[in-house]
Amino acid sequence: MALTPSKDHKRREREQKKVDKRFAREVAKTEKLRLQQAAAAEALKASEAEALKTSEADAQAKLEAEFEAELAAEAAKIKRG
Repeated sequence: MALTPSKDHKRREREQKKVDKRFAREVAKTEKLRLQQAAAAEALKASEAEALKTSEADAQAKLEAEFEAELAAEAAKIKRG
């Protein structure tokens, strides 16, 4: 008599297969969420760095404008005598 898997054994295998697939989907969802959060954090970091660069550039431009204004005022003062 040949040994064949019982129907119960086959049912358990099918159920285990379903559990494995469900677990794989949950792992994929978790990984996708983690990647999205990492991308969002990286985008935030990049925007903060860009804002800092812009802020520094604005501060430098303001400083240069003030210097130019002082220079022009001194030049006008010298011209007047």
